Amino acid sequence: MLYVKELHKAYESGKNKYQVLKGVDFHVAQGEFVAVMGPSGSGKTTLLNCISCYIPFDRGNIKLGGMELSGMNENALAAVRNTKIGFVFQDFMLLDGLTIRENILVPRIVQGEVGQDAEKLADQLADMFGISHILNKYPAEISGGEKQRAAVARSLINNPLIILADEPTGNLDSKSSRAVIETFIHAKEKMNATIFMVTHDSFAASFCDRVILLKDGAIYRQLEKWEDRSVFQDQLLNAIREMSAA
Repeated sequence: MLYVKELHKAYESGKNKYQVLKGVDFHVAQGEFVAVMGPSGSGKTTLLNCISCYIPFDRGNIKLGGMELSGMNENALAAVRNTKIGFVFQDFMLLDGLTIRENILVPRIVQGEVGQDAEKLADQLADMFGISHILNKYPAEISGGEKQRAAVARSLINNPLIILADEPTGNLDSKSSRAVIETFIHAKEKMNATIFMVTHDSFAASFCDRVILLKDGAIYRQLEKWEDRSVFQDQLLNAIREMSAA
């Protein structure tokens, strides 16, 4: 589904050039839930921004659903972002003046494709994620966890190839965090959704199928979940400690 090959990205500041991504290689399969973890400055956000086409990369290849993104013009990239990628942000990015149902439908509204099928899917997603009771409320009237579950529903309304989630539990308490991660799991199990999540939270990452550890712009290690969640979380914490000491 997603293939990243020899990805390089540097930033320039005055006469100095800083290599942020140094030949990153990985793939994410259809229906897989993958997390990226690493210390501040490891390149996690830059990697996500390159995949989402919000910033250009220097060299390498990114393929999404068979499409090579590096050669696309801005109009084509905008179409990919609008229809092929679902986004979930740390700060929810819901529109205060719209109801939760309308917020879920925003990607379809932008495309001018809000028909009965879209409204039916919005209701199905709300039911799946336990937010049917807030569809007619506004963002200011609901909790942070409910806002994020609404944001996940919005990310799925176009049946995207992949969901890119940037610290989706970063502003939530532990109970709300678990509810949001379970929302991703429901999407994966019931819709075969593919999810790529940047997180600093080992608890959230322990629900994933695989975790990529990033250090200094390169992949330090990848861990697959073979045991139950709590055992996998312990393995993650051990690997993070080893990475910090290396």
